[in-house]
Amino acid sequence: METTTLNPTGIFDDPKYAALAVANSEKYQTANPFPHIVLDDFIDLDLARALAKECPKHHDISWVESTQPQSKKRYQHDDRKFTPLLRMMLRELNSRQFLLFLETLTGIDNLIPDPYYTGGGVHSSVQGDFLKVHADFNWHHKLHAHRRMNALLYLNENWEDSWGGQLELWEKDMTRQAVAISPIINRLVVFNTTEDSNHGVPQPLACPEGLQRITLNLYYYTTKRDEAEINDPHFTKYKTINSPFATGLGDDFRKSALDVKKY
Repeated sequence: METTTLNPTGIFDDPKYAALAVANSEKYQTANPFPHIVLDDFIDLDLARALAKECPKHHDISWVESTQPQSKKRYQHDDRKFTPLLRMMLRELNSRQFLLFLETLTGIDNLIPDPYYTGGGVHSSVQGDFLKVHADFNWHHKLHAHRRMNALLYLNENWEDSWGGQLELWEKDMTRQAVAISPIINRLVVFNTTEDSNHGVPQPLACPEGLQRITLNLYYYTTKRDEAEINDPHFTKYKTINSPFATGLGDDFRKSALDVKKY
C-alpha cells in the first residue's frame, strides 16, 4: 500500500457541502424508486486518487469474505489494517460536519455514525464478484439503533461500463431495475435504508484480472424511527426478481415439477 502526505481532516468544514446538501435535499427526498442521490466530484480529485492508491490490494491484507449463492465479495472494517490517510478519511465520513451534511440532504435528523464500521469500511470486488439485489440489515446490535442510510464513495478511476459493477436500484415490487449507477472515481451515492430499498450489483464483475472495484462504505443510524417503518431486527434480505420473464420461468418450473413421476 502506498502512502501520501494529503490530509482530509476537516474536509467537510467547507461551506460548499452545506450548500450542496440544501440544493439537493428535495431531489434526494423525492427520488425514485426510493430516496437517493448521486454526487460527482465530491471531494478533491487528488485526494480521491490518493485514497484509491492506498486501498489494500486483493492480497495485501486478510478480508472478511462472503462466498455464497447470493454474494461473492470481500470487505474490511478493521481500520488498523489501513494507511493513516484511509483511516482519517473514514473518520471524516463519520464526523459531525458530515452528519450535518447528511441530515440536511436526507431530512433524517439525529444521525449516529458507526465507529465499528459494521459491514462497512473498505469494500473490494474483483473479477467474478457480485452481490444479489437485497434490502440491508436493519439493526445495529452494539449501538442499539435503526439503520437509516448508506453512503458509498467510489474510488475507481477509468472504470468502463462494459466491466459491469453498476449499483442497481430496483422497484419496491422487484419488477424492474429503476436506476443503474457506475462506480466511477470520486462519486458519492447516498440512499435510505428501508425494507424496500432494494439494491445490489447482481451481475458478476467482468473487469480485467487484477483490477479491483473499490468503495468506502459507511452506514448511519438513529435511535428512533417512524412506527410504520419499524420491523423486527433482521440480517440482509435477498430479493426475488418478479419480472414477467422470471415469473414465467418460475411458472414453467413449478408446472414441470407437477409432471415428474413419483417412483
